[in-house]
Amino acid sequence: MRLTTKGRYAVTAMLDLAIHASGKPTVLADIARRQGISLSYLEQIFAPLRKRALVSSVRGPGGGYRLARAPSAIFIGEVIEAVDEQLEATRCGGGRDCQARGACLTHQLWQDLSDHVRGYLHGVSLLDLVEHQDLRDRVQARSTPVVSGGTRVPLPGRPGLMRIAAGA
Repeated sequence: MRLTTKGRYAVTAMLDLAIHASGKPTVLADIARRQGISLSYLEQIFAPLRKRALVSSVRGPGGGYRLARAPSAIFIGEVIEAVDEQLEATRCGGGRDCQARGACLTHQLWQDLSDHVRGYLHGVSLLDLVEHQDLRDRVQARSTPVVSGGTRVPLPGRPGLMRIAAGA
């Protein structure tokens, strides 16, 4: 089982859409800038996400992408599979033909691992990730504007992350 850059970026981009949902479509250039992902690569990733009805697109001025469903109804496993990532640890792709005579000795071990990973990723929604405390802290630290007279304050338990506190 190998999760490629495509699968990781698809999850990252979908999470970015969920975090920055404002009722209006988000342009891919904004996601590319915020996440450090090539715009042309995002365009390739979003085509299968749209085909799988995970995102919807709006054309023209003010256009972009939106989540096609609520973040609570979009699961990470769906996103990864939409971009043709295989959540499979067996050498045979689950076909039980690892060797000429059938399944290899460790086939069931790898099949069980695949089942656990698949089950886990299909049980984690975008909303679960948005609500995760560590994620909120990171997003807040990155997107909090500098306020005149504000003070940079370290986030507790998060070395290197800061937030801006209004000046007294």
